Amino acid sequence: MKKVYLDNNATTMVSPAAAKEMERFNTIHYGNPSSLHNFGLDTRPELRKALDRIYRLVNAADADDVLITSGATEANNHVIKSVFRAAAERSRSGRKDHYITTNIEHPTVYNTFQYLEKLGAAVDYLPCDRHGLLYPEQIQAALRENTVLVSVMAANNEIGTILPVKEIAALCRERGVLVHTDATQAAGKIPVDARDWGVDYLSFSAHKFHGPKGVGGLYVRQGRRLEPLFHGGEQMANLRAGTLNVPGIIGMGAAAQEALDFLDYEATEVKRLRDKLEDFILQHIPAAFLNGDRQNRTPNTLNIAFQDCEGEALLWDLNEHGIAASTGSACASEELESSRILRALGIDKALSHMAVRFSLSRFTTEEEIDYVISVLPGIIRRLREISSGR
Repeated sequence: MKKVYLDNNATTMVSPAAAKEMERFNTIHYGNPSSLHNFGLDTRPELRKALDRIYRLVNAADADDVLITSGATEANNHVIKSVFRAAAERSRSGRKDHYITTNIEHPTVYNTFQYLEKLGAAVDYLPCDRHGLLYPEQIQAALRENTVLVSVMAANNEIGTILPVKEIAALCRERGVLVHTDATQAAGKIPVDARDWGVDYLSFSAHKFHGPKGVGGLYVRQGRRLEPLFHGGEQMANLRAGTLNVPGIIGMGAAAQEALDFLDYEATEVKRLRDKLEDFILQHIPAAFLNGDRQNRTPNTLNIAFQDCEGEALLWDLNEHGIAASTGSACASEELESSRILRALGIDKALSHMAVRFSLSRFTTEEEIDYVISVLPGIIRRLREISSGR
């Protein structure tokens, strides 16, 4: 049976180059870089090379920090909770500090702010429009004197819509408000430039750009304060205790370099294949509806709802044909509820249950897209017949 992987946003394959770098490292270098013996010292040049590549991925300056984390979940929690704790220390008078985010954030941001509300924080979840777009004017109108942090994702994980982080950061700088962006779905798919965007904090995960799972990073602009999320050793300038996952960092560095090398390919060839699948669906399958903005989105993401065709049933049938897709974020894949993000966009709850996300990568081939096109209409037709009772 043919295997077609169109679930790149949820779980990606490790690129051959990254896997090779990790294997080479594991067979030659295995010392703890914090150690003073030669086994540890020998790992440091490899670690520095990998970190340099990771810094280039987000265009961090030497004076900035990029903390190595277990992924964006940790990075997002670290930023939001650290800012909250620091603000609480400064505001012992009982004043509620104010935070701004959007109603389409990934659960690692959205649920963290919900947790802070239980601890007394005031949070505004700004609505995005039907296409997932947020406008800087909304941020400007929502800012208060006691706003301490604005957290807006760079690109949405379900629909791919790209948000105006640079413009939002410029508004916040004028008011002295910190800005965080979850760039997990942007890094490796579109250019990510933390310095040009003007953000204070930026999160990413290696597996989204074909690095290993379980490792990621948090960019911290020079001079920005951050309290440790974990306490222990002195690793990462006392900001992230724990023995470094050096093989993971090596793999992430190799994947970061490849991601930069292939950005033009993502913007052209991956987008062309995505558009080919999208155009076929919209032209040849009745009652199919695109979710998100057709132009302003990452080049690999296609979220589409097929009326009268349950999304989970469609995933099952696609899987029977060797095609992997998803109904949304992998972090919520066990939930039977319809997508919170699609509902936030004003999409009918019943229709949001019928949405499926196809996400391509630079490893997706024309032959694979042609195969999906050849079997998808029959799958949809069969499921609709079952749904109608015919």
